[in-house]
Amino acid sequence: MPELPEVETVRRGLAGTMEGARIVSAEIRRPDLRFPFPADFAARLRGRRITALSRRAKYLVADLDNGPEGGEALIMHLGMSGSFRVTGPADESLPGAFHHERSKDVRHDHVIFHLDKDGERRDVIFNDPRRFGFMDLVARDRLCEDPRFAGLGLEPTGNSLDGAAIARLFAGKSTSLKAALLDQRLIAGLGNIYACEALWQAGLSPTRPAGSIVRLDGGATQRSERLAHAIRDVIARAIEAGGSSLRDHRRTDGSLGYFQHNFAVYDREGKPCLRPGCGGTIKRIVQSGRSTFFCPSCQR
Repeated sequence: MPELPEVETVRRGLAGTMEGARIVSAEIRRPDLRFPFPADFAARLRGRRITALSRRAKYLVADLDNGPEGGEALIMHLGMSGSFRVTGPADESLPGAFHHERSKDVRHDHVIFHLDKDGERRDVIFNDPRRFGFMDLVARDRLCEDPRFAGLGLEPTGNSLDGAAIARLFAGKSTSLKAALLDQRLIAGLGNIYACEALWQAGLSPTRPAGSIVRLDGGATQRSERLAHAIRDVIARAIEAGGSSLRDHRRTDGSLGYFQHNFAVYDREGKPCLRPGCGGTIKRIVQSGRSTFFCPSCQR
């Protein structure tokens, strides 16, 4: 499943086309994806202007101007295999180049937004072979109360995620650090790849109890500070690189880019640890059905 940096990459790729555009019409080619489309979905979108395109955790949120239903927000989720294509008079783009090739098979083009922006027509096409993605419309002023958003934790991209916040979230928890990092009620949008990478950068074992990096009085420790810094740093570098579960891509200058070429532990089982002076070997274990990659020698 695409993780936060991939979704942010998609958002940035779509923003120039979608923000400020008017939805001339929406073409819905099936009654459902993961869930049924809301009632009168196409009719409620027709003629609306997209005032902003944002991201919360792994959700894309398009703010719509006032219409018959009032101010609404279009919620979009990529699911396992979803992607967007932008087509125009002379070009086509696929925001977010994923490690597993994204489908362009028109049989899986399930939603097409026909847009007009400053007199220029473009189509934004949602393609999803496995149909685990979904779209919904909710009242914008009630978005925070929506069950999909109400329980989400801190975003791992800002300074609000510091050592004290980690300590507050993890205090008294006996679950493993890896499990705590993947708990969306604590930290929103952090996925398997980034949890592994952040724990390695912080030098912390994924099997260590989450509460063990918190002081007895609930205060921050050097370990919680290191982990908070590592999370923010890994996410920021991945977003800057265009995401991490991206396919190999050669830039116009011939150099290879994207964050998967910087993995320290993820998918490196049996390879030497990259930490200077460590000499350990990357190991793979399974936690809650997910692969965890770490170095037993330097992650304690």
